[in-house]
Amino acid sequence: MPDAAGYRYAELHLHLGGAILPRVLWSYLQRERTEDPGGEFARDSQAVVEEFGEYALFERFLTRDCASLTEYLEAHKRVEPLQKVESLPYYVYRLLRGAAVFENIAYMELRYNPYFRIPKDTPPGKLRARMEEVVSTVAAAARNAQRRFPIALTQILCLDSRLSNEINGEIVELALSMTDEVCAIDLAGPNEPYADRCADFVRAFEYAKGKGLKTTAHLYETPQGALPELLPLVDRIGHGIQIPLMHRSLLVAIAGRGQCLEVCPTTYLRTGTLKSYADLHPVFERCFDLGVDVAICTDNMALHDVRLPREHELLLLNRALSFADMERCREAAFRHAFRWEGTSKAP
Repeated sequence: MPDAAGYRYAELHLHLGGAILPRVLWSYLQRERTEDPGGEFARDSQAVVEEFGEYALFERFLTRDCASLTEYLEAHKRVEPLQKVESLPYYVYRLLRGAAVFENIAYMELRYNPYFRIPKDTPPGKLRARMEEVVSTVAAAARNAQRRFPIALTQILCLDSRLSNEINGEIVELALSMTDEVCAIDLAGPNEPYADRCADFVRAFEYAKGKGLKTTAHLYETPQGALPELLPLVDRIGHGIQIPLMHRSLLVAIAGRGQCLEVCPTTYLRTGTLKSYADLHPVFERCFDLGVDVAICTDNMALHDVRLPREHELLLLNRALSFADMERCREAAFRHAFRWEGTSKAP
């Protein structure tokens, strides 16, 4: 085990929409509406500020407990349009600064959907170029921040269950064309459309895998998120907690494929999926018994106000994990990272 000075973390499941602290979002909105009152972004900022009136109400909306995953995703729908190209350098710098100072992060995979961060009136023929601008801006902002905060960062682009096959296809092609900046694709969004669109998602992931792209997907987070057909096509499983809880027979095949679960503990309390961190004990126990790796992640660190070291601590305090289990998960995160310095060894 490394000494305390070298004890660092890999964050494999962090959404840009939930990675920026509400205070940072609010501060940027206030700045834009005063410094550039005639700009398009300033008008959007003004609308949000007028809607909530004060920071406390804005924060309460973004951080509230929800009754379902679909309700929980409403916060992302409100945040994503605020994360446009113009604001991304401001946000990414502060994200990496916080991750370095408060979390001791060595490696981060930042995921998001670029389509939700471009103007809604973008013509179809210009979608790829505008989304490419988003990816390039995040990469440039990360390089600038890395001069002070040495965190290895790569991007995962999310397909979404609410988007058409054409738009999701553009996102796959974008990921394939920007492999220096992008390490993988993901499937995210509400679980309700999953069953009816299973064939669409399978085709998209088969194509991406055939081109050599790494893959992860939000699967088995809720009972509605079960897509067994997609499981063989992902390198890692986003969440996946319903597999050891309700579909234990799948664990043998998952172990055989060497897949890893990206478990985000606080999310399940915020969505009402679980009642306590202690409810995750059988998830870890059953995975470990069959040799399935688990990486502990935050999902939406800023909206939860729970950083990655605290996620580990809460699992320990609630007896979901032991210290040895925590180290096992920390090492698994580096081992299953899509782009960790070409090595599987944790620092």
